[in-house]
Amino acid sequence: MTSHATVLPRWTIAAPFVAWIVLGAAYALPGNGILLALIGVALCAAVFTAVHHAEVVAHRVGEPFGTLVLAIAVTVIEVALIVSVMLTSGPEKAGLARDTVFAAVMIVCNGIVGLCLLVGGIRHREQDFQIRGAAAALAVLASLSVLTLVMPNYTTTHAGPMLSSSQLAFAGVSSLVLYGVFVFVQTVRHRDYFLADAANSIDEDAHAAPPSSGVALAAAGLLVVCLVAVVLLAKLLSPVVETAVQNAGAPAAVVGIIIAALVLLPEGLAAVRAARADRLQNSLNLALGSALASIGLTIPTVAAVFLWTGQPLVLGIDGKETVLLLLTLVVGTLTLSTGRTTILQGAVHLSLFAAYLFLSFAP
Repeated sequence: MTSHATVLPRWTIAAPFVAWIVLGAAYALPGNGILLALIGVALCAAVFTAVHHAEVVAHRVGEPFGTLVLAIAVTVIEVALIVSVMLTSGPEKAGLARDTVFAAVMIVCNGIVGLCLLVGGIRHREQDFQIRGAAAALAVLASLSVLTLVMPNYTTTHAGPMLSSSQLAFAGVSSLVLYGVFVFVQTVRHRDYFLADAANSIDEDAHAAPPSSGVALAAAGLLVVCLVAVVLLAKLLSPVVETAVQNAGAPAAVVGIIIAALVLLPEGLAAVRAARADRLQNSLNLALGSALASIGLTIPTVAAVFLWTGQPLVLGIDGKETVLLLLTLVVGTLTLSTGRTTILQGAVHLSLFAAYLFLSFAP
């Protein structure tokens, strides 16, 4: 990141404002087919720009704080998108939060992690990481995902897959507290569990001097601009996506997959790039941290909003999805139990991700 230490590339400054110009034009001329294509291009540009600015900020604040920057920022945008779509669509979208959170877990734990392990294994044969940090993250992830996505199917106070008001409040508070404790452990109490020796890294960014405070602040501001543009552009495209899903005869849950994929794209690109540079620890911090943030921040926020509005909120996943979730957690435990990975683990996780996608379209 030597080139980023003194100045930001011009395209990373221009891209967010171009995205906002496209947004303004789309609101001024709704339904224009050419503008819909431009929205897609602007969305991709905003995503790639967000990755760049997040890496600049992360390089300035250092690890493991840097991996939290993109995870929390993107999750905040994910929450905003979910809540806005659910509140404007009514009860028929009561399961959108569940579908999006479950999709985020599967995309991260199988798609992003699998691709990172495969890309890193192809390039470096074997890669190392801290077992203690990965095991801690996976333990929290297993607890959060089962308690919020599986347990609602087995409670008796309210007919599943929904929770009663008190149960929903408990789920929200406990998720937020557990995620908060994890962040405290990751950044303060046991920070060393999530750090890796960068001496063997082939990525010049890992050894370059951090950017100046001014550059980092500018990147942080542009990161926010990019992420807000991403959510607004994605919201404009969501009716088109929903129509396309309906016309294709695919289940409604596919909309949640598309939303999760859009908001996780910046983190996914950053994680794969780190794995390719032989920084697997950073990749796992990004990937697992984003999955934890997706549940630990989304569920409490959505629960609070829907307790306040009184609208129904469906959280429990079905039997097929429960099997996929439990299989993912078991395989993830085995993958992270040795501290070393190869292309085999990557291929296994990607096969689970392929199964998830296939069964989502052909349940």
